[in-house]
Amino acid sequence: MEQQETTKAPEYFTTTTTTTTTEVVSIPVTPRMSTPEGLTPSGTRSPNSRRPMMKSSSNAWTPTSLISPRFLSPIGTPMKKVYINMKSYLEEVGHLTKLNSQDAWLPITESRNGNAHYAAFHNLNAGIGFQALLLPVAFSYLGWSWGMISLTITYVWQLYTLWILVQLHEAVPGKRYNRYVELAQAAFGERLGLWLALFPTIYLSAGTATALILIGGETMKLFFQIVCGPLCTTNPLTTIEWYLVFTTLCVVLSQLPNLNSIAGLSLIGAVTAITYSTMVWVLSVSQPRPPSLSYQPLSSPSFSTSVFSVMNALGIVAFAFRGHNLALEIQSTMPSTFKHPAHVPMWRGAKIAYWLIAMCVFPVSIGGFWAYGNLMPAGGILNALYVFHSQDIPRVLLAATFLLVVFNCLSSFQIYSMPVFDSFEAGYTSRTNRPCSLWVRSGFRIFCGFISFFIGIALPFLSSIAGLMGGLTLPVTFAYPCFMWILIKKPQKFSFNWYFNWTLGWLGVAFSLAFSIGGVWSMVNSGMKLKFFKPN
Repeated sequence: MEQQETTKAPEYFTTTTTTTTTEVVSIPVTPRMSTPEGLTPSGTRSPNSRRPMMKSSSNAWTPTSLISPRFLSPIGTPMKKVYINMKSYLEEVGHLTKLNSQDAWLPITESRNGNAHYAAFHNLNAGIGFQALLLPVAFSYLGWSWGMISLTITYVWQLYTLWILVQLHEAVPGKRYNRYVELAQAAFGERLGLWLALFPTIYLSAGTATALILIGGETMKLFFQIVCGPLCTTNPLTTIEWYLVFTTLCVVLSQLPNLNSIAGLSLIGAVTAITYSTMVWVLSVSQPRPPSLSYQPLSSPSFSTSVFSVMNALGIVAFAFRGHNLALEIQSTMPSTFKHPAHVPMWRGAKIAYWLIAMCVFPVSIGGFWAYGNLMPAGGILNALYVFHSQDIPRVLLAATFLLVVFNCLSSFQIYSMPVFDSFEAGYTSRTNRPCSLWVRSGFRIFCGFISFFIGIALPFLSSIAGLMGGLTLPVTFAYPCFMWILIKKPQKFSFNWYFNWTLGWLGVAFSLAFSIGGVWSMVNSGMKLKFFKPN
């Protein structure tokens, strides 16, 4: 007489055992996905409520710790095959990550099919853009020596802290820190971490989106003037109307659902940023330099004014590398297994991205300051190119440069606004315990876009706000990762690693205070009248 019994295993594997009087046969079923996080496919709007949550154990437990030769030795051969199959599968899956059902509803973690190429696209789109065009402005206050020293130190410093964030993404077995705020809460505590990280990350995202609206709108206006020429003299759009046109385009593109879905836009943003950065400095150095040019730092009427100007310039340099608030979010879009952890493709893509970023920011800084010196306008090298050489450069080439800037600003707006969208939707889903509908999600994104538009109208200046943003958000890039490494990894006290990270962390906090003061002084000194472009 045969008796058939089917036992249901946990959700990450299913084993069907058929028992007869003579034999036991184990038939493992191939898992559906390679990682627990990937069980929610791209585009799924809600998690499976019937799926039980796997609990991750404490530090010493591993998925195969109970499956050892000693444990298997008294068991018969058929049952041993079952456990061996279980062991091989668990080793393939790796950490049994504790899932958060809400992650399947939010735009950052909704899709987990990213790879090293996506990581390179996103890091390039976030790490290079309009902020590189302002670096020659900082050089006009710092001069050759201090400008190069500060730019080199800043680049190396932020590359080290980026490596820290990539490594800390899965620092605790069975846990992925999908957002910068989550990692800060794990390091500093729930409440303190929220207060320390939430404001600068949201401020950085919203402030960058506002600056992008300013630059995109002004650049669209100049592009239209260059293309139309004399025909544009009758009833042209005002600057605020161009801001509105650019904001509307950003809002339309922001309807893409999640971070992985904008990988194509990030690729466009990366290609356009590299292209126009190269074109701008090549066109600048190929033209005759303006007369009465000097490479001496700009003089100030008093010592205090000079100090504040230098602090604001260093804040602009810090703001040029402001993409770390997106590093964990980008890494969270990738699948992760024990044999193939997410930090490997993430770091591979980040290395390629930041090598290309260095190939852009250093030539722009050096070439722009060489071409214009202390005559550099407050709006940056693109403004200088228009002011000094708009009559010398062919209109087609100049218009193509401005059009590339517009495309890059549209793409960068999407990736920098994504954490803001994610925060709005997280608040909604936590209160209602259901995913955002299409209309609710669209409403949040329209609201965020036009809030940035109104802020841009109220604060129509860039170089001053860039210094302030660099100061206020500097801990996100340069200080917090060092403290997080100490608190989570716990290196040996008084070791080189311990001293090194503590020193970098406190230096970052001190620089943040100094640069913020310089940015506030620059805003007050400008009288809130400074524009990014001042075309004739």
